[in-house]
Amino acid sequence: MKLKVRDVEFSYASIPVLKDVCLELAESEILSIVGPNGAGKSTLIRCIDRILAPEKGAILLDGKDIKKLSRMEIARKMGYVPQNASQTFPATVFDIVLMGRRPHISWRSNEEDIEKVMQALQMLNIEELAMRDINELSGGQKQNVFIARALAQEPEILLLDEPTSNLDIRHQLEVMDIIKNVVREKEISAIISIHDLNLAARYSDRIIMMNNGRIFAAGNPSSVLTRENIEYAYGVEAVVNNYNGIPYIIPVAPVQDIKERDSENRREVLV
Repeated sequence: MKLKVRDVEFSYASIPVLKDVCLELAESEILSIVGPNGAGKSTLIRCIDRILAPEKGAILLDGKDIKKLSRMEIARKMGYVPQNASQTFPATVFDIVLMGRRPHISWRSNEEDIEKVMQALQMLNIEELAMRDINELSGGQKQNVFIARALAQEPEILLLDEPTSNLDIRHQLEVMDIIKNVVREKEISAIISIHDLNLAARYSDRIIMMNNGRIFAAGNPSSVLTRENIEYAYGVEAVVNNYNGIPYIIPVAPVQDIKERDSENRREVLV
């Protein structure tokens, strides 16, 4: 296994966010983390990248505890794309993506680094933005730039926190296709925090569903994205159908709304 998370716990201001979280990531695997807001998805990814330090448990990368690895060693292994990535200082898109080469260079970039940057820009179809100031771009364009930076980094593991959150439906599919193709072609792995259950179903090898800081379901998309699990985690009644072996979810209504509606219908029948 490339990555192992063992009994990880984390709190913000004494409020527990992650509780006894365990997972393993295999080679050439896309693992999606789903769950409602506040379930701990983004916090878990930040702990894996050592942006946050767990209070308990261990995170092992190729058998080594990440607490014993330098920031540069982690950057050579894992590329992190934050949710709603922002930029405050002026810089071109090219320079931002070139920063992804930092773990592989000392002070100056060479022709190979420039080629890697151009390849990453081309993968995301944003090479025409290379000389634009990052602060002039839309939220969706910025998201693509930071994904390109992570790809230029050539990591063994991609960590993506809501990579499609600022994108329209077409660009969501394009970005997820790129991630899937990179994982397969370069034989790397990816962990993706994602809200869209249908995208998770379509592109994931495995899914873990979180609620209240814990993992309560894990497995292939069909075994995790069930009507019962969705109702438990999200408090929503949903219809789960199947298309070419892939589940797709149609949300119906919040569970409380359904209970109130059924109660009203029963009263009408009695009257």
